[in-house]
Amino acid sequence: MTLMTRTGPAGRWLVLLSVCLAAMTMPLSFTGPAVALSRIAADLGGSPLALNWVTNAFMLTFGAGLMAAGALADNHGRKRIFLAGLAAYLLAALGCMLAPDIIWFDMFRALQGIGGAAAFAGGASALAQEFDEQSRLRAFSFLGTSSGIGLAFGPVASGLLIDTFGWRAIFLLVAALGIAAAALGLRTVTESRDPDATGLDWAGAGTFTIALAALTYGVLQAPQSGWAAPFVLALLGVAAVGFAAFVIVERRVRRPMLDLTLFRFPRFVGVWPRPPPMPSSSCSCSCRSASSASRG
Repeated sequence: MTLMTRTGPAGRWLVLLSVCLAAMTMPLSFTGPAVALSRIAADLGGSPLALNWVTNAFMLTFGAGLMAAGALADNHGRKRIFLAGLAAYLLAALGCMLAPDIIWFDMFRALQGIGGAAAFAGGASALAQEFDEQSRLRAFSFLGTSSGIGLAFGPVASGLLIDTFGWRAIFLLVAALGIAAAALGLRTVTESRDPDATGLDWAGAGTFTIALAALTYGVLQAPQSGWAAPFVLALLGVAAVGFAAFVIVERRVRRPMLDLTLFRFPRFVGVWPRPPPMPSSSCSCSCRSASSASRG
């Protein structure tokens, strides 16, 4: 059961627009700094390892935080987590623009990933409550399309901005879209939560976050060290053990963070595997949202 009050038909599409605007910024935040890496290095300096974390820090925290952020949204309010995540995301983007060196820049990128995970998970969970059945499928199709647009046009837009205004302009674009999403969400998204939630499933959240962080880090490290490198194999092994532990935990707890029975439905399984470069985003968030909707 979910405590909620749906908006009217027109309001639902404004909610969708708010969440889609937020979702569009996520791939922009990944591709933009990657395009601008040489300019960032020229301004902020840093070793090759530190420069690798310009993209890796965002991807690692974004991917690892999604499932836990969705659980927090169910417990503390989906609108609240959506807006709080956007606020952290935008503040981190500002921090990236003002960072004095590459270490600070990488730390703000990690914070941006955490904020992005909260915004994406909270927004997707809110969508799952606003729409029913076929309209819900259509809404999530728009959400996926928005992410795809950001991923497809992000490098082109970033390149134009870098050549015209410098690399910091990338974060201005992200901030502009994020502010628009927050302003619209503040007015249109209805607060909802799961009244039967008894708190965060810490065991489930912990095992899943560790597993996904290890998997993401391993996949990011493999091109540099090689897939057969001991460190990469160790990370992948930790990920495998973590996912196995997550399944065991979720089967035993009274209110699992992810309802594993959803995997009996072919339509749900169809959205589980997603291609890179953001393997965990749509995957985890779709699973979390579907699990929340199943309780509604």
